[in-house]
Amino acid sequence: MEARVGVPGHGGARKFLSQKQHQSPPPLHQQSQIGTVPQLLAGGIAGAFSKTCTAPLARLTILFQVQGMHSDVAILSKPSIGREAIRIVKEEGFRAFWKGNLVTIAHRLPYSAVNFYAYEQYKALLRSIPGLNKHGANADVVVHFVGGGLAGITAASATYPLDLVRTRLAAQRNANYYRGIYHTLSTICRDEGFFGLYKGLGATLMGVGPSIAISFSVYESLRKFWLCKRPDDSTVAVSLACGSLSGIASSTATFPLDLVRRRMQLEGAGGRARVYNCGLFGTIKHIIRSEGGIHGLYRGIMPEYYKVVPSVGIVFMTYETLKKLLSSWS
Repeated sequence: MEARVGVPGHGGARKFLSQKQHQSPPPLHQQSQIGTVPQLLAGGIAGAFSKTCTAPLARLTILFQVQGMHSDVAILSKPSIGREAIRIVKEEGFRAFWKGNLVTIAHRLPYSAVNFYAYEQYKALLRSIPGLNKHGANADVVVHFVGGGLAGITAASATYPLDLVRTRLAAQRNANYYRGIYHTLSTICRDEGFFGLYKGLGATLMGVGPSIAISFSVYESLRKFWLCKRPDDSTVAVSLACGSLSGIASSTATFPLDLVRRRMQLEGAGGRARVYNCGLFGTIKHIIRSEGGIHGLYRGIMPEYYKVVPSVGIVFMTYETLKKLLSSWS
C-alpha cells in the first residue's frame, strides 16, 4: 500500500522542502508500483507470518467462541484465558497451541495475497470513476472502505473451504475426528456433502466485508494523518501502530458475526448433532437467548483483542516492508 501524504510547498519554502530530511512522501494514491507476482507474494507472506506469530491466541479465541454450542456453556460462564491455556498445555502439550496452523498458512497465503492484490486493484478501479477525486478526503475514505470490503469478500470467497478446515482442526480438543487437511476435506464431503465445505459462508461474507473495509479505511486514514504530522517517522513503526489500531476497530465492530460464522462452520462437525437450524439471524437469537444475552455474542473477545493488536500490525508492517523491498529489486 505504501500510503504517503504530500505537503505542498509555497514560494521560497519549496527549496527548503526539497531537502531529503524534510521531503514529504507522495500522496496516498501515488503508490509504488510493483508487479503482480511480487505483490501477491508480499501479501501472502505477510498473512502467513502474522498468523503463525499469533496462532496460540487465535486458537484460544476459536475455543472460546465455540464453547457453549453443546454442554460447555455452564462450565464457561466465567471463562479464563490463563486457565484455558494451562489446560491446553496439560492435556494436549505446548505444540497444541499451533494445532491447525499448517492449514492456517495454507489458507492465509492465498487469502492475504488475493486480499491485498484485490484491494490495490479495486482502489485503482474506484479512483478511475469520473468526478470522484473532486471530493478530496471524503473520496479517499470511500475508496478505502469500499475497496477493502470488496477485497475481503473476494479473498474470503476464493479460499473459504480452507478457512472452514482450519476452524474444524483448531476446535478439536482431546479426540481428533479430523486428521490433516485432505482428511478433513474428504470427511466433510462424505458426511455433509460438497456444499458442507461452504457452511457458514453467508455469515463469513457479511462479517469479512465490513471487517476488512473498516481495517483498511482506518489504517489508511490513521497512516495519512500520522505522516502529515510526522513525515520522517519510520515506515515500519507507523504501519505497525496504525495496523494494530485498525485491527481493534474492525474486530470490535464485527466480532459477533465472526463468532456466529465459527458456530455455523462447526455445525455437524465430528458427527455431532446440529445445534442451529435457523439461519444466520436465527443463530444470533439462539445464542442471545441461551447464553446470557448480548454478551454471549462476544465470547472470546479478550483473546481476540490480544491477538489482533500484534496480528494486524504485523500484517501491514510485513506487507509494507516486503513491498518496498521487492519494488527495489524490480
